[in-house]
Amino acid sequence: MNLKRNYMRYALVVLALIGLQSCKEKKESKAAEESVAVVEDTDGFVEIFDGKTLDNWEGDPNYWRVENGNLVGEVTPSTLLQNNTFIVWKGGQPSDFELKLEFRIAEAGNSGINYRSEKIDTIPYALRGYQADIDGKIRYTGQNYEEKKRATLAYRGEKAIITSQENPDTPGSLRANVAKNAWQSREVIESLGDSDELKTKIKSEDWNEAHLIIKGNKLQHYINGVLMSEVIDDDTVNRASSGFLGVQVHVGPPMKVEYRNIQLKNL
Repeated sequence: MNLKRNYMRYALVVLALIGLQSCKEKKESKAAEESVAVVEDTDGFVEIFDGKTLDNWEGDPNYWRVENGNLVGEVTPSTLLQNNTFIVWKGGQPSDFELKLEFRIAEAGNSGINYRSEKIDTIPYALRGYQADIDGKIRYTGQNYEEKKRATLAYRGEKAIITSQENPDTPGSLRANVAKNAWQSREVIESLGDSDELKTKIKSEDWNEAHLIIKGNKLQHYINGVLMSEVIDDDTVNRASSGFLGVQVHVGPPMKVEYRNIQLKNL
């Protein structure tokens, strides 16, 4: 009987020790997970839209608002545009950076993410410069289009080198070097994939993630983790190395575009 009682006591002690070890392992695992989370939270990206207000952003309140945590741009039948209008981040003029955000756009919508851009004095809330194009019909989403300047620099699926026009001092030569809405002094040096095939990676009227990696003269536009276009801008006359960041609503029919989780990392 004593032997049996001692065995039971021994078994209980062993079970207790196993339970303590299990708790310890769970705590260590949780601590490791929290450590990873801290690393992910300190990877250099900073939220530049708080999801509650338009603080640190400047745009026409007739077109921009915060709704359900999203930055919303909307054109209605009573607010049709004469010129494209932007909401501009007031926190600086980034040079080399990464930008991550999510967007959702109506089928009739036309928008874009402008960067390294300049303000136009003669048009309220207007930007001129590089744009990661976005549209609801997914004809242009992912391409690099330079707003009010050199027009298309790289279509979706292209890696292109951009150079100056032959006579940069000729009056009006900037627009003279644009034909069929594209800059003529450009060379496609590599295919990133068929445009229609890449289009299948972009969700219609649903949330997509855009990731811009802008460093030196290399401008990369990713959608949902897929490289959609890349520009090597060797045009020393017209390229920009820094400038304003903003998002757009475009002239055209009534439309709605939403942005959220806007994060910036300076490189």
